[in-house]
Amino acid sequence: MLSHTLNLTWILVLIAGIPIASYLTIRQEEILQLPRKSLYFSAAVSQWLLALLTILIGLTASGGWKRFQRIELSSFLAWTAGLTAVSLAGMGLALLFENRGWWPKESRWVLHLLPQTRQEKIWSVLVLAPTAGFCEELIYRGYLLSQLSRCFHSVDAAWTVSSLAFGLAHLYQKPSGALRAAALGALLAYPVIRLGTIFPSMAAHFLIDVLALVWLGPASLPQQADAQSGS
Repeated sequence: MLSHTLNLTWILVLIAGIPIASYLTIRQEEILQLPRKSLYFSAAVSQWLLALLTILIGLTASGGWKRFQRIELSSFLAWTAGLTAVSLAGMGLALLFENRGWWPKESRWVLHLLPQTRQEKIWSVLVLAPTAGFCEELIYRGYLLSQLSRCFHSVDAAWTVSSLAFGLAHLYQKPSGALRAAALGALLAYPVIRLGTIFPSMAAHFLIDVLALVWLGPASLPQQADAQSGS
């Protein structure tokens, strides 16, 4: 009974608590004055703490943690490449729409977090991207998707709600960014549901974040990023 209550509480934290915290964060404008590396460090620590709590709480769940299937190297590489390509195509389309005024501009938070210096790019590659790839996939596609499937007795419902929760966790990127994150969450959940493995999603998430932070974002929005960093 206690384990059931604990897991239900944690599900509610992930679905509602984290989005509320994300929303409240964007209301604290003074945070934008902090150095990017400080924000990177804080984000990484927070995600690892959330992942650790998720692991510990997941161990108390009925049936424990779901065992993810092994995947052959060729399939792993193919799925990772496919997920990354689809995601980057979607981001490129969103940027095209944004430049034409068909999609809302990026939030100040997104622009401020874009790495500008070599050291910040190293932080992105070695700290931010691996942390997001492992922790966020473990939390949302590893734990939440599995737990919601048991609660709803429906994979489709769990897929939808876990993807929305992932999107809402990115409310600091404004509604347009949250919608984009929800779409990414739905995409990364697909191989977990179809193959029973989370490893391609973790690898693809890492690559997507590296390319978005180090290449696609700065290359596509240089003037806005520079203006944001100087404000």
